[in-house]
Amino acid sequence: MSLSSAIRAPETLLTERLRLRRPTAADAEAIFARYSADPEVTRYMSWPTHRRLDDTRAYLAWCDNDWARWPAGSYLIFTREPAGLLLGGTGLTFRTPQEAATGYVLARDAWGQGYATECLQAMIALARKTGVRRLEAVCHLEHHASAHVMEKCGMRRQGVLREHTEFPNLMQGVRQDVVRYALEFWS
Repeated sequence: MSLSSAIRAPETLLTERLRLRRPTAADAEAIFARYSADPEVTRYMSWPTHRRLDDTRAYLAWCDNDWARWPAGSYLIFTREPAGLLLGGTGLTFRTPQEAATGYVLARDAWGQGYATECLQAMIALARKTGVRRLEAVCHLEHHASAHVMEKCGMRRQGVLREHTEFPNLMQGVRQDVVRYALEFWS
């Protein structure tokens, strides 16, 4: 499948409790306030905690480029009410038209409510619809809650990748071990 034949994802997705929407420049302050500047939330992220609003703006520019190049990109996660509360972010990051990675980040007050599971299920369904054949996700070896979400959503543990990913909020400049999960779609 070529990139030109890939199915474009909608900019808004609805789940039972959530509304996932493509981010815009107007979301910078809310993202910064809700989760990207929180050191506890970003502890296991592969990107540094945002120290300034410009860090969040740079992320949003990256999102726009990703959406322009691929069938989908990042989504913000909101509660479904009309004036929904921003809970975090998720999305698909494409390596090729057939291979993508996913992940999620949630504000602290959204932890433990099943939102990560709901988001990951939505990303799995979206990956299938956009023609992805292999969807991967990784988490820090000690991030047991995230590993549990991936297993709950049917992703298969592929093994431990040694010194694979830098987690700058844990230890700057040091690659750490991760657990890789994947799903393959062939129908």
